[in-house]
Amino acid sequence: MAGVRERSLAWLHRRPQAQAWSLLGPGTFWLVMFFAIPIIIMLVYSFMVRGIYGGVEPGFTIEHYKRFFDPLYLRILFRTFWISIVCTAICLLAGYPVAYVIARAGRWKNLLLFLVVLPFWTSFLVRTYAMIFMLRDSGLINAWLMKLGLIQTPITMLYTPGAVMAGLVYGFLPFMILPIYASLEKLDLSLLEAAEVLGAKPAARFWKVTLPLSMPGVVAGCLLVLIPCLGSFLTPDLLGGAKEVMIGNLVQNQFSSARNWPFGSAASFILMAAVLVAVMIYLRIKDRSPLEEK
Repeated sequence: MAGVRERSLAWLHRRPQAQAWSLLGPGTFWLVMFFAIPIIIMLVYSFMVRGIYGGVEPGFTIEHYKRFFDPLYLRILFRTFWISIVCTAICLLAGYPVAYVIARAGRWKNLLLFLVVLPFWTSFLVRTYAMIFMLRDSGLINAWLMKLGLIQTPITMLYTPGAVMAGLVYGFLPFMILPIYASLEKLDLSLLEAAEVLGAKPAARFWKVTLPLSMPGVVAGCLLVLIPCLGSFLTPDLLGGAKEVMIGNLVQNQFSSARNWPFGSAASFILMAAVLVAVMIYLRIKDRSPLEEK
């Protein structure tokens, strides 16, 4: 009886731990099946030989990684990073004031948050086509400008770098606003009152108190915008046409029309490695920033 009692007590002691580990099961299964296994398959494909009619054939080669370092593909990679960094900067400059206003909006806070998340109720593809209808030569913007007499002929806005940038900013701006709002909403207002009592002017209170304490939201927002922007292919394809090819368009074309799965896999892994290095550098610079030190 004593042995049975001890085993029962030991089982009851381990039960919370077993329940905690069991809760990880569904999420772990989902990540392994739909994230880890596809990545492993693509990694294997990137070292295999392209089939005559597409697909892959047994073999081992690093030719696809060598091919990516052709100046043509390096220019596409550089353009992708440049567009993504500029888009992230624009989202930060436009999103921080919006998040600040929402955090201080009082009873209007919920309504403003609703307006920020409202675009998510519609498919991203539908919103991109809406941008096309606005930016084309016979679109809404040109129609208004001509009706106001500001222009005589339509302005070419579609299939330009500006159209791609506008579409990316429009699509990813909420991902910048929400994390910054979460940081600003938790800001202790007594710290601002203490800074005011000590003689700090509004600008000094913002740079010395508000901005440093909201940096976690800024960092999260920048990552949430930069990473999906680097892999974006729908917006450059629809708003930029063939003129503004990004790395996402290259990977998509290799898997669809070109049917070169090994090269598309290699390009995907090179982009993944570049994103990882860029994020690590960004986090290192952020940790060494003067605002964090102060």
